[in-house]
Amino acid sequence: MHHLFGLVLAQKDLSRAGDLFSLEDAEIEGSLSEALEQIRIISSAADYQTNDNDQAVVEICITRITTAIRATASIERHGRALVALWESCLEHNLKPSGKDEDAPHAKIASDIMSCILQNYNRPPVMALAVPVAVKFLQRGNKELCRNMSSYLSLAAIAKAELLAEHTETILRSVLQGNSMLLRVLPALYEQRPGPIRARLPDLVAPMAQLDPPEQLHLLRLLHTVARNRELGALKECLPFLFGHLRDPNHSEVILNILLEISSYEPAALAPFLPTLREIGESFPSLIGQTAKIFGAVGHLDEERARTSLLYLVNQLASMEHSFHHILLLEIKSLTDTFSSILGSQSRDIYRMSNSFSAIAKLLVRQLDADGAATAARMENHPEAECPAPLEDFKSVVNGSEEDEKLQVKIQAFEEKINLDSSTSGSVRRYSLGQVSKEERKDMRFNRSKSLALHTLRMKGLSSEGGENGEIPAGISFSDIYLSQEHEKVPFGVHPEAVDVGNSLVSPQSADGPQAAPLSLEKAVEERAEAATDPEECQDKLYLHLKENLGKVKEFVLEMGRRIPIPEQCVIEDTGQSCVARLSFSCALKGHYCLYSKSSFTLLSQQPPLWIHIMFLFQQSLFAEPLSTQSSSVQVLKALWEKTQLKGMHSFETAMIHSTFPQQKDLENIQMQLEEVRFFDLFGYSEEAAAWQCFMCNNPERATGVNQDGQPLMEGKLKEKQVRWKFIKRWKTRYFTLAGNQLLFRKGKSKDDPDECPIELSKVQSVKVVGKKRRDRSLPRAFEIFTESRSYVFKAKDERNAEEWLQCLNVAVAQARERQSREATTYL
Repeated sequence: MHHLFGLVLAQKDLSRAGDLFSLEDAEIEGSLSEALEQIRIISSAADYQTNDNDQAVVEICITRITTAIRATASIERHGRALVALWESCLEHNLKPSGKDEDAPHAKIASDIMSCILQNYNRPPVMALAVPVAVKFLQRGNKELCRNMSSYLSLAAIAKAELLAEHTETILRSVLQGNSMLLRVLPALYEQRPGPIRARLPDLVAPMAQLDPPEQLHLLRLLHTVARNRELGALKECLPFLFGHLRDPNHSEVILNILLEISSYEPAALAPFLPTLREIGESFPSLIGQTAKIFGAVGHLDEERARTSLLYLVNQLASMEHSFHHILLLEIKSLTDTFSSILGSQSRDIYRMSNSFSAIAKLLVRQLDADGAATAARMENHPEAECPAPLEDFKSVVNGSEEDEKLQVKIQAFEEKINLDSSTSGSVRRYSLGQVSKEERKDMRFNRSKSLALHTLRMKGLSSEGGENGEIPAGISFSDIYLSQEHEKVPFGVHPEAVDVGNSLVSPQSADGPQAAPLSLEKAVEERAEAATDPEECQDKLYLHLKENLGKVKEFVLEMGRRIPIPEQCVIEDTGQSCVARLSFSCALKGHYCLYSKSSFTLLSQQPPLWIHIMFLFQQSLFAEPLSTQSSSVQVLKALWEKTQLKGMHSFETAMIHSTFPQQKDLENIQMQLEEVRFFDLFGYSEEAAAWQCFMCNNPERATGVNQDGQPLMEGKLKEKQVRWKFIKRWKTRYFTLAGNQLLFRKGKSKDDPDECPIELSKVQSVKVVGKKRRDRSLPRAFEIFTESRSYVFKAKDERNAEEWLQCLNVAVAQARERQSREATTYL
């Protein structure tokens, strides 16, 4: 032992203890184990708890020893002596003697704990420390118990098998109120599931008293149990899970657990379908998981299949575009399994149109019929299976002059099928992809217009029974310029506006109960007829717009290059405020378009600002000013009123008082679009004078990106291994973004073997690490969220991070679009 250490410890000389810090770490490193043994002897003396001098000497010496161990990285050499001193503290009283005063041996334990905690990833040290750390859990000192829980949590991440033999002790501590150790249980369950499985009901019982992070750890445990297919242990917990399903903080995690159960034991969830239906209605964003659970339960038998189908098709008619492909996949799976429900007609129903509302109406009609009779009729008259659904479809879309062109396309398709069905042999089925280019051009459906018309009609029918004919809190924008050459642009429309131009579809006219689409031609005629109306001379909005018409067109022309116009706007009341759910789609909808069947959704806390922008855009489409009696103004006014408190400015007053939005507000919108990575996926095309998706703007890259096996991007990224605020471990891996997957290797080279890839179709979002979580060590970090977990990555610099973010967002949108196309065409 170093002579100064020997002198201080032998004579317990407090006056010389401070001199230990003047020595070099390397000079005393060889004496540390002997010094620790001497300290253990001193602290075990009978009078140690009352001897202040001895306590001070020991405290100084331990501080010097732990400092030297850290500086020389010699924890493994002196670990045994350090843990022996640590364990000796268990033989003494550790409970606080006063309000803020720790017991002398508790101070020694805390100091040693700090040194060991920093070396949680060294297996030899952990093998010595973990058995001792577990013993401290039952000694009644809350501070020590909390520190030990932190250490055991880290140990579970690095070396969970070391904790396995102590599972019962850890469980006992959790059930006595040490909820910090809940984070250890998922890792322990993989090692020793038996004890945890037996106490699962006791573990979930106090969930309401836990903090949100601890509740999440408990749900992670249940998810682990569900993945291991231990339904026996989970059956008692199902009422608990459904009871907490309405908690918005955990509803998604709980649904993922239920989804896991439905994959192997759907019958256990059948009694809870009414609750699940309520959740789907209360939280529309969770319809993806609820639809899959309904689909799984529906596969049990035909009766449940019919019940599930009714729910799924009702959701199909009312849900936003992004969920349609999931709903259709589940519907298709059920109708394929139980073919007697729809018979062979289901293929024609799916093939007929891209209008989800029309498909939903046909499915409901078919489900209402007697399944057995339908199956028998199909057997007796197989030749009638193709024309029947077409007649149904014609009845759905018939009844308006606006549908005539759509009707012509349906008839062309019907003639094609009937012509072939008259030939000998088996009935041949045609899809739109099998006919000639000329026929396909005639039979092509304008998806946006079709969807708008059918959604409009469904809303019109449902609103007839509403009170006072209330206007729904949403509007749709759809392309009205069809590709036919005989279509003419109405007079008074700015040439630039033809390419950017969208039309406002009013869900319900303010002057009557019947809903009607507002096209440009009709709107211009409406303005021409109303121009001589004497009431218009008193319309302040009309007079104001008349004075500023030129400025409005110039403003919209310039603004349209910076801010896109949404295709659809829905106002949602969150209880505390109103938000606008905005949908954006690509104007071109080319062959490789990212949003030909879906849309980009944005939630905005500034609904009035977006309504103002849409109003100016509507005005820019017409040569004459709009008035308060215009249908488009009436619909925008209805949306405006849903966002305003009583006593606030009316729509007309606001539009007159402030003709154009403030520049600062427009900049805030641009910032929000940047935060949600909108500009990774869309860009303004000067050539087309419209907002188009990345693929439509870069067709030369689309071919390469869509080649099988061709990587969109590859390179090294650092992956965050541990998600603790005080520990940051990054591991370099080699990543390849190709097809529908993000592949990554176990090592830094592309030649290393693959690990489990990330399926892009299951990615919910890709975001830059939030500002609150970002610090100097995370300037280039981004996060990928999937249904079951999240990944944090860090690029070599900010430019590289931006490249990865854009490529990932494009690839995710492309994967969703492929899935959507498969769901809507099937054939």
